[in-house]
Amino acid sequence: QVQLVESGGGLVQAGGSLRLSCAASGRTFGTYAMAWFRQSPGMERDFVAAIRWNGNIYYADSVKGRFTISRDNAKNTMYLQMNSLKPEDTAVYYCAARYGSISLLGTEYGYWGQGTQVTVSS
Repeated sequence: QVQLVESGGGLVQAGGSLRLSCAASGRTFGTYAMAWFRQSPGMERDFVAAIRWNGNIYYADSVKGRFTISRDNAKNTMYLQMNSLKPEDTAVYYCAARYGSISLLGTEYGYWGQGTQVTVSS
């Protein structure tokens, strides 16, 4: 069983930066693939980035070069450094976990956090 808690969201101007954190409980954090998804009002939940325990990383095209995903297995924490933020990045950001390999599909993640709001003003 894994429990996830996000933090670090907030209001920022366009061009600014935020760092999200996702703290996980459970002794087997290191064996899980972790991901960030985001959801804007009226829209579906979209994949943002994912990282596997061995360091494999995937990014959505919309965030490549601006966002950086990382994890600290010793601290059971995953991060999302978001730079050059745009108004279209405004959404609730969720972290998710699944045992095994990375997936870009939210339906394949069994564990979710409660979400943290990111608002980028123009």
